Amino acid sequence: MSQSLVQDAAEPAAQGPERPGGPGDGTPPGSRNGGPRRALRFLLRRPGLLASVVVVVLVLLASFHPELFTSRNPLEGTPSQNFRGPSGEHWFGTDELGRDLFSRVVHGAQLSLKATLIAVAVAFVLGGLLGLVAGFVGRWVDDVLMRFVDVLLSIPALFLSLALVTALGYGTVKVAFAVGIAGVASFARVARSEVLRVRQAVFVEASRSCGARWYSVLGRHVLPNAAGPIVVLATLELGTAILSVSSLSFLGYGAPPPAPEWGTLISVGRNYQANAWWLTALPGLVIAATVLATNRVARALDGEWSEQR
Repeated sequence: MSQSLVQDAAEPAAQGPERPGGPGDGTPPGSRNGGPRRALRFLLRRPGLLASVVVVVLVLLASFHPELFTSRNPLEGTPSQNFRGPSGEHWFGTDELGRDLFSRVVHGAQLSLKATLIAVAVAFVLGGLLGLVAGFVGRWVDDVLMRFVDVLLSIPALFLSLALVTALGYGTVKVAFAVGIAGVASFARVARSEVLRVRQAVFVEASRSCGARWYSVLGRHVLPNAAGPIVVLATLELGTAILSVSSLSFLGYGAPPPAPEWGTLISVGRNYQANAWWLTALPGLVIAATVLATNRVARALDGEWSEQR
């Protein structure tokens, strides 16, 4: 993980005497201050991170409970109210059929986030397994798997996603699977490097010398100590996956209209930029804010993990 991310996100080290509740105090860490209070202080010291967490929480709530934000039907409109600009009645304006754009963006979060989570899960599981096997087994298995990963890395992720989704067909789940396969290589690389690092640790060698089985070493020592950076990478990949899913939806590979996927909203709205700028600008701002917020949270997690190591 880069040093700049660590310096930006990591909490400043304590100065002077050791804090209560620390290693020399005789009480468990966090028992006096509490985990939630420490996390709240951590967020209050970083307004940008706090705003990013709020954005991520709002997007997640919209994706699982859109009725909390709007009661309008995203598929029904009033043709006489088409192309109305943003106002108190329609926060994001209306589209060419008089449908409320805010309700379409809110309900579109469900489709876009669903595809994003599936994509990251596919990349996390497949890439993590490849890296785990390559790093733990080693020898010719490592060589074969890493050459396969090199082939994936040599192909731009968006081009690989396009090729896969063309072969698989249209649809939100197929787009998510294509984006997930395109992200396998980065997870495999990180997982392999972490497994190699942990495998050479003293406590792993001690466990082996005591006669522990390989699956015991893998489950009790290697996996728990190698999982942190992979989880941080999964958080970082959320932003990239949102952009990739939206790009493929923009090109017409996602759910067919009138499904309000974020990329589809921008694709349809570009035909009316001359008289209805909000149809592309506001969904684009929502995508940008979501991507920036997830990246900021991932940077903070990266810093915290690096500080603990």
